[in-house]
Amino acid sequence: MNARDRYTVISADCHAGADLYDYRPYLERRYHDAFDAWAAAYVNPHEDLLADGADRNWDSGRRLAELEEDGIVAEVVFPNTIPPFFPSGALMAPAPTAAEFELRWAGLRAHNRWLADFCAAAPGRRAGVCQILLNDVEEAVREIRWAAGAQLTGGVLLPGTPPGSGLPELHSMSYDPVWAVCAELGVPVNHHAGSASPPLGDEPAARAVFMVETTWFSHRALWHLVFGGAFRRHPGLNLVLTEQGSGWIPGVLDMLDYYHGRLVAAATRATTAESRFGAGLAERMGAPPSEAWRDNCHVGASFMRPHEVPLRHRIGIGKIMWGSDYPHDEGTHPYTREALRHSFAGVPAEEVAAMVGGNAARLYGFDLDLLDAVAATVGPTVAEVAEPLAEPPADATSPVFARGASLRVW
Repeated sequence: MNARDRYTVISADCHAGADLYDYRPYLERRYHDAFDAWAAAYVNPHEDLLADGADRNWDSGRRLAELEEDGIVAEVVFPNTIPPFFPSGALMAPAPTAAEFELRWAGLRAHNRWLADFCAAAPGRRAGVCQILLNDVEEAVREIRWAAGAQLTGGVLLPGTPPGSGLPELHSMSYDPVWAVCAELGVPVNHHAGSASPPLGDEPAARAVFMVETTWFSHRALWHLVFGGAFRRHPGLNLVLTEQGSGWIPGVLDMLDYYHGRLVAAATRATTAESRFGAGLAERMGAPPSEAWRDNCHVGASFMRPHEVPLRHRIGIGKIMWGSDYPHDEGTHPYTREALRHSFAGVPAEEVAAMVGGNAARLYGFDLDLLDAVAATVGPTVAEVAEPLAEPPADATSPVFARGASLRVW
């Protein structure tokens, strides 16, 4: 919150990417012929990337203007468009086969280099999230070091390891070099919803099942890293779970603490059938899951819904980072001010300030002096956000305004 009583709003969840052919200059020359052949045959399956608003992904000036009109002064930038050699956006693409790995890795490296330039076009306003693949851990570590040097301050996007991917699960010690370099460099590890679901087929129910299951598959990264001991071995590691909701967190932490206590206790009773499930667990993971959450974890709470706000103290005020999900149609644009009123009216101003900007500034290294100066002109006022919203905008598309959103608890 700045000196003029306006909130400094940082979206911890926005998306961007280059237009397809604009990735070509960022590819190593040896991949140009393969890219030309792939791009000529590629048919984009995503309507929003073919519509008039698609350029919001890469038009830096338009993007800054629309975010400022919405009261937002900075953003954490996740991927959105199709990188070279991918069948779809990288968030939703399945893990590559060995034959696909080289080309897809080249495509992600091109995106990362484009993103570094895109962030540099708006100094201090964008924290770009570097993409990696987990098929080759040494290559991933090298790319993370490159990204830190290139000032991609949003950290690294952790891919999922869905069933059938052929990759070790995230609790595996084989990923320890990734956790180690991220802790060493102070690089947050971001895990975004949608990136860990297995393929569900083409039956009519598949989309509905995906909606029911996708956040659960994304939540798995939390208990994999906790029970795998990543935070014990690397106490400086930060995990961010983005666009997965936040109301689930208190209950899941209670559940994980229960299993931790139960299995550790059972391991001391060698004659019980359950003892083998807890063998070595205390030594491997250390503190209970709720302590790992307190010390190492955060939530990118995209357009935090009204029913989630009363849980903020159980989640941790310092853990919550609001996000707009721009430019997606389920995001809050162009009604971010109304969304903030809908969720945060009646919440103490210092708590709102932390959740809508201060926490993200601290984790991702934004300069608040720089951003406060911008927010002094464009940020929503404290008085504005404190005013309850009587009716949502008639043409709003974000689920934050959905009827009954204040009643649901999952």
